[in-house]
Amino acid sequence: MAGVQSDPHFFEGTEKLLEVWFESTKGDDSFDLRNIGRLDWEHLLRIVRCEIISKSSSDDMDAYVLSESSMFITQKRFILKTCGRTTLLLAMEPLIRLVTEKCGDHKVVDVFYSRKKFAKPEQQHKIHRTFEDEVHHLDQLFKNGAAYTLGKINKDCWHLYMLEDVPGVKDPDQTIELLMWNMCPEKMKIFTKEVSEDGAEATQKSGIIDIIPGLQIDDFLFDPCGYSMNGILPGGYYITIHITPEPHCSYVSFESNVPQESYYDLVHKVLGCFNPEKFLMTVFSNKISIAKESHKHFEDLYRLKGYKRKDHQFCAFQNYNLTYTMYTRPII
Repeated sequence: MAGVQSDPHFFEGTEKLLEVWFESTKGDDSFDLRNIGRLDWEHLLRIVRCEIISKSSSDDMDAYVLSESSMFITQKRFILKTCGRTTLLLAMEPLIRLVTEKCGDHKVVDVFYSRKKFAKPEQQHKIHRTFEDEVHHLDQLFKNGAAYTLGKINKDCWHLYMLEDVPGVKDPDQTIELLMWNMCPEKMKIFTKEVSEDGAEATQKSGIIDIIPGLQIDDFLFDPCGYSMNGILPGGYYITIHITPEPHCSYVSFESNVPQESYYDLVHKVLGCFNPEKFLMTVFSNKISIAKESHKHFEDLYRLKGYKRKDHQFCAFQNYNLTYTMYTRPII
């Protein structure tokens, strides 16, 4: 993945993930975030310290592969996921101004910001150095924010900021993430120019192409190594995968909003592609999603495809259910 680090031998693969839902205050059906032009998005991304590499589109979504991860735009939803030393939260206030300018009067329906614990937080911009700093920044913008940490705070954990006491998203909504690290070296070699000529070859060789059939895929292989892909489906559904293959900081993220009653089979496919030593999984679904009961499939799953469960937490928020699970491969 691209990006300049203070330590030239380390790249922070862990992403910052922001999802914002908007709605016209006038009930205007013409309200559409996709009316915002590419130049405006490029200007916003300069604040974040990343740039657009490529774009793919469907009737329901515009998807951008970035120099540091991905961006997805639908009629009412904005998703920005960035790795490295990007300054994602500095774009929050400019984003709201941009939507007002280009789309008219609106309200923010819901906000979700999340990330795994950084490997080297001291290398981040001061706004992202601690979760407390991030929460402080968001609290200046939203009076009804709520911050949570799941997992062991002195080891691997996952942070979440969201809004409370809001009507919430009216559409079925769900997101599954698998965040994986200490990756299999042989699997990671696929995502280097030494083994694969381009993103399409890496997608084929790794088995990514078979995770969810029928995707419109936009993939990119960085030089000398690193990989990003967006895959989109009708209905505004997507998967996105980002890979930092260097052995000393290897990391892979998988994210999708494809609705499923159970994500068990999908998780098995993803693990088969990458074979991590450790991974954490989050499943986030609102009360009208078919995935709202998917947490039950993992409640008693102490072992999964050769992994042992280390943490498992379930949260029932006002509008969403959230499952956090951490697995590691037992040391033999």
